[in-house]
Amino acid sequence: MATQRVKLAMIDLSGTLHVDDQPTEGAVDALKRLRQHGVKVKFVTNTTKESVGSLYDRLRKIGFELEREEIYGSLAAAAEYVRKHELNPYYLLTDDARTDMPPNDPTRSTDSVVVGLAPERFCYEHLNEAFRVLRQKSDTRNVQLVAIHEGRYYKAKDGIALGPGCFVKGLEYSTGVPAVCIGKPNEYFFRSALPADVAIEECVMIGDDPTDDCLGAMRIGMKGYLVETGKYQPEIYTEANRPVVTGIFATFGEVVKHIISNDQ
Repeated sequence: MATQRVKLAMIDLSGTLHVDDQPTEGAVDALKRLRQHGVKVKFVTNTTKESVGSLYDRLRKIGFELEREEIYGSLAAAAEYVRKHELNPYYLLTDDARTDMPPNDPTRSTDSVVVGLAPERFCYEHLNEAFRVLRQKSDTRNVQLVAIHEGRYYKAKDGIALGPGCFVKGLEYSTGVPAVCIGKPNEYFFRSALPADVAIEECVMIGDDPTDDCLGAMRIGMKGYLVETGKYQPEIYTEANRPVVTGIFATFGEVVKHIISNDQ
């Protein structure tokens, strides 16, 4: 049976195309080759430390050719969720990421907590304030805990770093309020990033997280390609417990080579 031609590649950013201010090996040229082959791209990211504008500027500065509109992040999806549900949150976000979110209404009480990756705000003072918001009683609506994503860890330039997931789980445990997860691996996130003219089976996901990137996409029918340049640590797995993804590759460039060779 003929292989389905790939029309769209959803590509994770941090750990897949870059780590902080350094592109991963061969990623800049590989992205150009993928575009030249006629594959559309959509950059899907759970990055919440910086705004879309800052992320776009960073990627351009380190050599990637892209349009700002090609970036679809969980930060934007969370902003839409806040607007849709008319929330007035307490934000556990960096100041930069906060610029992408709806402003607070000072005439209303705080009715929710939104959590992203914000290392400088993950201290007792801010977490306790979030705890108090979630423990309050309301006669009109239930308080909400909104997790932009629940990543366990990510790849930084100095090694593996703690993600926001443990802080989300801690707030859930202490308050009894279940979190609403917005970003990957949420099915809604992947479907909302998919253009109307591309079928699910014509799309692949490329990322460094076996669960959030690959398995999340595979659950709705995409192929999931895992790269070893980011948080994925092949040395901690055995043949018996290796992630059951469509394929595992050393770099993003190797995935692009695979896609092009299978489309011939």
